Amino acid sequence: MDLGLRGKVALVAGASQGIGKAIALGLAREGARISICARGEAKLQETAGLIRSETHAEVLPVVADMTVAADIQKFVNATAAQFGRLDIVLTNAGGPPPGEFMQFTDADWEKAFQLSFLSALRLAREAIPHLKKVGGGRIINMSSYAVREPVAGLVLSNALRSGVIGWAKTLSRELARDRILVNNVCPGRIDTERHRKLNEERAKRWNRPLEEVHKEMQSEVPLGRYGAPEEVANLVVFLASERAGYITGTTIQVDGGLIRGTP
Repeated sequence: MDLGLRGKVALVAGASQGIGKAIALGLAREGARISICARGEAKLQETAGLIRSETHAEVLPVVADMTVAADIQKFVNATAAQFGRLDIVLTNAGGPPPGEFMQFTDADWEKAFQLSFLSALRLAREAIPHLKKVGGGRIINMSSYAVREPVAGLVLSNALRSGVIGWAKTLSRELARDRILVNNVCPGRIDTERHRKLNEERAKRWNRPLEEVHKEMQSEVPLGRYGAPEEVANLVVFLASERAGYITGTTIQVDGGLIRGTP
C-alpha cells in the first residue's frame, strides 16, 4: 500500500532512542524526509546515521531540549529552512519522574508541566503556520495509556498527559478547516528504556527482584508480552499518511489489550 509519504517532511521530537527513533525510521522507510531532535548530540547523530544507512532518507539532526521554548523554535525553523516545508509533526518527550502526590513540590510540577504539556503545545504552535502554508498536515502527540487508566505511582504523568488529550481534542476542531489533523497515540507497556527504568523504580519501592516485577508487569498484558517500539511506530506512520485523511481528534492506545475499560 502506498501511504503517500514520499517527499513529505516529518519533524520527530525525542527521536534518539525508543519510540521516537522507531517512528523516525518508519517514516523514513516510507520515503519521508526527516528532522529529528534530542538533547544528547552523540545519540542523535548515531540515530541520524542509522536512518540514512537503512533508508537512504535525508535526515536533519538538531540538538534541542523540548522543555526550552527557544530550542523548539530553533528545531522548527531549522527544519523549514532545510527542507522548505513541513507536513508532519510528532510531539514526543520523555515522561516525568515516578512518585506519589505528597513527595512532589511546586517546582516538580512546574518542571513536569514544561516537559509533558508545554513541549507539545509549543511545538504545535511553532509548526502550525508551516502546515497551513502547504495546505494541511498532521500533528501526532505521543502520550501514554495512563490517560485511559491512571497508573499508580505516576501522578505527574497521569495528570499532565490527560491535559494534552483535552488540548489536542480542542485543537483538532480548530484546525480541521485547515486540513490539519490532530491525533494522540498512547503506548502501553513497550520495551523501551523508559519502561525499564519504571520497572527498576517499582522493584525498589516494592522491595522485590527486578526480574519478578518485569514478569508480573508483562503477565498483566493480555497478549502476554511487552510491545516493540516498531509496533507503536506502525500506527503513527499510518496516522501521518494520506490513508488516514478522515481521522482527527482521536486517542488510540497501542497496549496489547492492557486497558480494561472501553474507549
